[in-house]
Amino acid sequence: MKNITSAELRAMFLKFYQDHGHAVIASASVIPENDPTVLFTTAGMHPLVPYLLGAKHPEGTRLTDVQKCIRTGDIDEVGDASHLTFFEMLGNWSLGDYFKKEAISWSWEFLTSEKYLGIDPDRLAFSVFAGDDDCPADTEAHDLWRSCGVKEDHIFYLPKENNWWGPAGQTGPCGPDTEMFYWTGPLPAPETFDPRNKLWVEIWNDVFMQYNKTADGKFEPLAQKNVDTGMGVERVTAILQGKKSCYETELFAPLFAELDQLRGVAHQEGEERSRSERIVVEHARAATFIMADGITPGKVDQAYVLRRLIRRMIREARKLGVNGLFTAKLAEVVIRGY
Repeated sequence: MKNITSAELRAMFLKFYQDHGHAVIASASVIPENDPTVLFTTAGMHPLVPYLLGAKHPEGTRLTDVQKCIRTGDIDEVGDASHLTFFEMLGNWSLGDYFKKEAISWSWEFLTSEKYLGIDPDRLAFSVFAGDDDCPADTEAHDLWRSCGVKEDHIFYLPKENNWWGPAGQTGPCGPDTEMFYWTGPLPAPETFDPRNKLWVEIWNDVFMQYNKTADGKFEPLAQKNVDTGMGVERVTAILQGKKSCYETELFAPLFAELDQLRGVAHQEGEERSRSERIVVEHARAATFIMADGITPGKVDQAYVLRRLIRRMIREARKLGVNGLFTAKLAEVVIRGY
């Protein structure tokens, strides 16, 4: 497995899909333009909703990007090994072009080929949709993973709560997905996959948008079948570098260094960062990106979320002994880093 930086991961991913006929598109704003049902762009699909529903994209039917995202649904989990409010999502898109066969085979190639990430297949497991009253089991995805060489006991059927994506809001494109997991514990990996076991870390998700969920809860087949994938930059960078947490990567190191300076402390190498330290630097990053896209603190909607992030950042900083005006100094570190 290659030990690479986040910048190298981004570049490698985009080049891989560019070589497979995809146009590289820029990240959209974290404030969604095409989906009024959500406050923030929580996934790469938000800016592409019109094209997923059939509109023609000016760059064609194969796209790839690095989309900046904000998610606050699990804000109370921020500070653990993997949860973030701001993160970047690598994605490749098929707008009515290729479907499951290509998406799965390319995912396998990028993950396991020595030319790319070179991950040991014995550390990977894959889940597929088990089926329910709305949609049948995704046996096609199962069989495609098998054709890549995945062992039968490394593929698992899971219900909708695990293997169904979307819609991002109350209505819209959605469908079964197949998720890819990396075993972070010692080998051999368990023969039985348990999604609650935190040593299994989800690293990639291929969504097969076959349906449109209507306002009355029906799942209607889409005339245009799409592929939407997402790989988290921060999480995968940590795995590739053998880190226990995304907070141990170069993405957060400059922010922690600035926080140490503000506190007047010298951090001991190898010492784990406290939850308060992690919350301060994570929220500084998230707030900076939200403000960069035009939002200022306020009392409703995105403005209130931003206000809450800043307030929480300040409260945790006070616990660490940081007083006075400090938030702009952390924002400057984020701006330099990106």
